[in-house]
Amino acid sequence: MTGTRRQPIWMAEAAAEATNGVTSGDWQASGVSIDTRTLREGDLFIALSGPNFDGHDYVLSALENGAAAAVVQADKAPGFRSTSPNSSLLEVADTMAALEDLGRAARQRSSARIIAVTGSVGKTGTKEALKLAFGTQGRVSATEGNLNNHFGLPLSLARMPENTEFGIFEMGMNHPGEIAPLSSMARPDVAVITEIAEVHSEYFDGLAQISDAKAEIYTGMGATGIAVLNLDSMQFERLADQARGQGVGRIITFGQHGDADIRLLGIDRRSNGSAVRAACFGDEIEYRIGVAGGHWVLNSLGVLGAVYAAGADVEKAAAALADMRGLKGRGQRHEVTYAEGTFVLIDESYNASPTSMTAAIEVLGQGEVVAGGRRIAVLGDMLELGNRSEELHAELAGVLDANGIDQVFTAGQFMSALWDLLPAEVRGGHACAAKKLAPIVTAAVAPGDLVMVKGSLGSQTRVIVDALLSLGTQATGDTRQVVNGK
Repeated sequence: MTGTRRQPIWMAEAAAEATNGVTSGDWQASGVSIDTRTLREGDLFIALSGPNFDGHDYVLSALENGAAAAVVQADKAPGFRSTSPNSSLLEVADTMAALEDLGRAARQRSSARIIAVTGSVGKTGTKEALKLAFGTQGRVSATEGNLNNHFGLPLSLARMPENTEFGIFEMGMNHPGEIAPLSSMARPDVAVITEIAEVHSEYFDGLAQISDAKAEIYTGMGATGIAVLNLDSMQFERLADQARGQGVGRIITFGQHGDADIRLLGIDRRSNGSAVRAACFGDEIEYRIGVAGGHWVLNSLGVLGAVYAAGADVEKAAAALADMRGLKGRGQRHEVTYAEGTFVLIDESYNASPTSMTAAIEVLGQGEVVAGGRRIAVLGDMLELGNRSEELHAELAGVLDANGIDQVFTAGQFMSALWDLLPAEVRGGHACAAKKLAPIVTAAVAPGDLVMVKGSLGSQTRVIVDALLSLGTQATGDTRQVVNGK
């Protein structure tokens, strides 16, 4: 792939020193990639291997498509040299270890303020808001998408240019013990923890264990570190005690609680965002966040807490949040015009938990519809909830009723528990899988409707989003009529 010219972030000699490897050629790389599908010209391609794949199978393709060099295991290098003798290779003992080494080296050479984000819900949105907030005040390097695991964090660090002033990195987990090594690698100056909720609860014995796993983010911090915590959270004291126990120097709080350092004073909810009034260590501030939902507002307070902790300008950061938009699969809005008229689609298809599902339904309930339009919820299974799965799905019936949702479509085994409780007049349709529900939803949608689609990634509700978007594509033969960010 080709693209705009980028500044180099890795020279051959520096990369070899960082990885204890042997390099050929005097190359320089302007990026780092572990996937040829997203490779950009000038990237350093790292051939990772796993139980079901081997990145060495794609090395020649990466080089042919403009990779500056490829990181390969030394025992496999002779084969590439015989096939492509002029290729630039960095030979290492283990390519995964090399990726981690590059991440550590990038962190070591950087004087950037490092802000790390974790939590059960809201991580990626908060990371993107932090990226906007700090982007007005210096050079920012941030996690792309949700590359927040043992592959994604070192990759994100390795991509950080040396002149970065603010590094913003997301850290996620499914099991205990997964965040601690990420924090040790990133060594955050500031750690933001969003809401603790029943996500991946199949692998944990209650919220306390989930909280402890998130608190592993303190591992790489120290006496100069600052934790930014939600004072409204039932897990606040546990998180704060963990921070103190690990020697974190300061705690900054946010929320609606009267004692919060960054405190919500007022909110004017609108269909396309919220006007917010808050107090930051006693100083009143007003700003707008360009995406709807009270959960976005509360997380924006955490963003301002992180900005304050990093010594940046809070007012400039707050003003930047007006440009925040819903992300693909996380609240992105589409205005879809098709043969019969226009409807609005809210794409929440990336993931789901009881907490995030409730928040999305509340946004739908607050959304504006034209005369005759309906508020429609299309819901897929929430996964990894363990033996409470059916109970937690069934509890959504009350949330839907409280928010005045007109029609509900459900897909999946666990959503059957919700479907059974819905009044007949609210039932839109149910199917065993999202793929089978998609044609039912597309046949039912009408002009003026506001449609929200949400489910865990594994429930594949994205296929329903794509089916709804395709109505507009079929109407005009292209996608110009699908307007994002409404």
